[in-house]
Amino acid sequence: MQSTVTPSRFPSRFMPDLRRLLRDISRADHAGLRRAADAARALEHGRAQSAPAAALTRVISAVSDALTRRAIALASADLPPPAARWCWIALGSEGRQEQTFVSDQDNGIVFDDSADPDTLRRHLLPLARRVNQLLDECGFALCPGGIMAGNPECCLSLHEWRERFDGWISEGDPLALLNATIFFDLRPLDGDLALARALSAWTVRRAADNQRFLFQMADNALRRRPPLGLLHRFAPEKSGPHAGTIDLKHNAAALYVDAARVLGLACGADACGTVGRLRMAAQRQLLHPAEAADWEGSFHFIALLRLRLQQQRYLRGEPMDNHLRPDSLEAGERRALLQALRAAGAMQQRLSQLFLGGGSGL
Repeated sequence: MQSTVTPSRFPSRFMPDLRRLLRDISRADHAGLRRAADAARALEHGRAQSAPAAALTRVISAVSDALTRRAIALASADLPPPAARWCWIALGSEGRQEQTFVSDQDNGIVFDDSADPDTLRRHLLPLARRVNQLLDECGFALCPGGIMAGNPECCLSLHEWRERFDGWISEGDPLALLNATIFFDLRPLDGDLALARALSAWTVRRAADNQRFLFQMADNALRRRPPLGLLHRFAPEKSGPHAGTIDLKHNAAALYVDAARVLGLACGADACGTVGRLRMAAQRQLLHPAEAADWEGSFHFIALLRLRLQQQRYLRGEPMDNHLRPDSLEAGERRALLQALRAAGAMQQRLSQLFLGGGSGL
């Protein structure tokens, strides 16, 4: 499953530079890979003001995919993988193709059941750790939670992955639900893609058939609410290092991501992106097409604000994050953000009605 970027998804004036960059990545040696990653960031930031958010996040993910595939090829030349079927999988925001300028690594490996899993894992882990290291050198920070292919817990056979997902779905405890929010956003990236597709199809079917799990996922998705106060005005953080700001990732975008994940699983949808899941829910008549389209637009607007905020910090040489001061926006943008947060509340209300049987407390 190659990440592709077409002129319909990004301004045509950007395509020659992007194609040249992807070609350079595909030919890069170890030092060249780091230079290509730097060139990619400069190119992405240079176009951030003029590109649509949906297109820019897909481009960021496409470049990330290309860098990962090249890192796998370089690491495989030094540490040849075993003669077995295996697939590198992207998870989290990369799995959803919704990366912004601030992304750490979330990845794993699935391999076939033809041999002893411990033996295959011993052969694959050094390679996986080398890829994680190369990606870290390219600016994709190591995952603080260890959700990386170089972790034995994320380098599993198809059977082991199925057992892991089955446990999460069956148990439904807080840790299982946390894992589900990351690992259900699974996308094949390199290697034998059929392995990961088989895993993804199995997990979606298993989740769709478990109403208790969907109930718990919906309840978990509703634990975070839009940062709105009385009269549906902004309710920014009151204290701490980010006082006066709204976290556009965890308290805005994540509301859409988490709700759409539940809707997608309920539909048995193989799409792992937020917009794809919303559209599938509309096709399956869980949502009205108009409300799905409204929420898609709101999600894209939040993504645009995140990208713009991160780019401004990058240009000033400051650490990039997702904490926005609402009073820094123009009046029209403040109104649009308020509307996007209110729409997130409406989406949560709909989720409660569909899966919790009410929503009177929303």
